[in-house]
Amino acid sequence: MEESKEASRYYEEFVKGIWKENPVFIAVLGLCPALAVTNTAINSLAMATATLFVLVSSSILVSTFRRIIPKEVRITTFVIIIATFVTVADFTLQAFVPKIHKDLGAFIALIVVNCLILGRQEAFSSKNGVRLAIADAAGMGLGFGFALFCLGVIREILGNGSLFDIPLFGPNYEPWVIMILPPGGFLTLGFLLLFFNWLKAYRLQKKEKQEKVTPLHPLSIQ
Repeated sequence: MEESKEASRYYEEFVKGIWKENPVFIAVLGLCPALAVTNTAINSLAMATATLFVLVSSSILVSTFRRIIPKEVRITTFVIIIATFVTVADFTLQAFVPKIHKDLGAFIALIVVNCLILGRQEAFSSKNGVRLAIADAAGMGLGFGFALFCLGVIREILGNGSLFDIPLFGPNYEPWVIMILPPGGFLTLGFLLLFFNWLKAYRLQKKEKQEKVTPLHPLSIQ
């Protein structure tokens, strides 16, 4: 029974970041990389992978040493830990995929100041065990990656007429150049936020209607 409750807790912490508390679509965090590097799907995946690595690794370390980190310097300690893993991600991308690293530019280094990562260390990892911290970080990281990928796919298809550099519409397609520029990021994010807010309201309305329906009970025959 206890094991079942514990597994359920891990699952809830993991799933909430993907949908219920999505960092971009619900909490509206980490918008700088979400708008700046999502002009193509491959750049979105690279940034999402780097962020996921930094978030999970930092959460493991912060959760492991949470009892011995002095409260007075906890934020400074969290930033140092995050910066260490950002450096590892930066050098790894530079070594294995230099073209993508060049396209992402300074935004890899700016993962250090991503409020999503620091916020999860302060709000969750520093207060919970390692396994719960991993579940939370993995869910939030995947939710962030899902948001970036959605933005990147839409902007690349409309802005370049391709997906992962594979042409989709033939030579006669006229690309929407604005979609791969900064205004295109704002427009795409705005429409996606509108869609997810509408979906949330629709589900809430549907749930309320279901709760108002009173189940019919068979009449007892005297």
